[in-house]
Amino acid sequence: MRLTQNIVLTIIFISLLSCASNGDNADGYGNFEATEITISAESNGKLLTFTLEEGEIIEQNALVGVIDTVQLSLKRDQLLAFKNTIFSKSRNVLSQREVFKEQLKVVQTDKKRIENLIKANAATTKQLDDINGKISIIKEQIKSVESQNEPITNEVKNIEVQILQINDQIRKSSIRNPIKGTVLVKYTEPNEITTFGKPLYKIANLDDMQLRVYISESQLAGIQVGQEVTVKIDDVEQMKSYKGQISWVSESAEFTPKIIQTKQERVNLVYAVKIKVKNDGSLKIGMPAEMWITTSK
Repeated sequence: MRLTQNIVLTIIFISLLSCASNGDNADGYGNFEATEITISAESNGKLLTFTLEEGEIIEQNALVGVIDTVQLSLKRDQLLAFKNTIFSKSRNVLSQREVFKEQLKVVQTDKKRIENLIKANAATTKQLDDINGKISIIKEQIKSVESQNEPITNEVKNIEVQILQINDQIRKSSIRNPIKGTVLVKYTEPNEITTFGKPLYKIANLDDMQLRVYISESQLAGIQVGQEVTVKIDDVEQMKSYKGQISWVSESAEFTPKIIQTKQERVNLVYAVKIKVKNDGSLKIGMPAEMWITTSK
């Protein structure tokens, strides 16, 4: 009987130690992330200026560089001159059309006069037929002139589209920062030749960091988007705490990353969770951290 009591007490003691040990462990481990954006050149040419350095905070829409646009400007001037030449051709054609329109007005006036004379038996139907013939001829001449102007108009439209494309390229030659953030990597320097799609620098907004942690299936029921948790990082004497908010929970399971859990736990399926944390300047990309679920006593 006494032996049985000793065994029961031993089991209870081990259970208490296990509970105490679990209470000292975080609910999730992971590393901080940020949305990194690689900014690439949208035009070809020599990089005349490029005023940014790694670690610098750049405001949104700030001008950080300029690509040479001399060749683009010369090509635009050439197209504008060509457009003016074609316009002069179009004006000549349209002036002919206006002449025919004036002739048409005169002939139509004569037609009305002949119609009135016919009613008064002072003109013949042959005169009316002749004037109708003239009207038909003039209308055909107007159509012919307008058909000659159509290809000229289309050519002008084509040139205008090319000018718009060049203006867009000139605009994109001014490199503007798309988001407020910190420059992580600088890939090029002033006076280098850049091409369309060539990476110039990488930037990320570090004001709000994302901590990606992994939790087991048993913990999933206690996690939901919008829930507040505590995030801890290593500090000099003790761990430093931050308030965090769960912003995303994976809908599918995956194997635990080797850098996060022990060898025995790597074979388990876990769910990824992202926690939004306000950065006070101490949090860096890749920094390890712990997640502690905030629970009421």
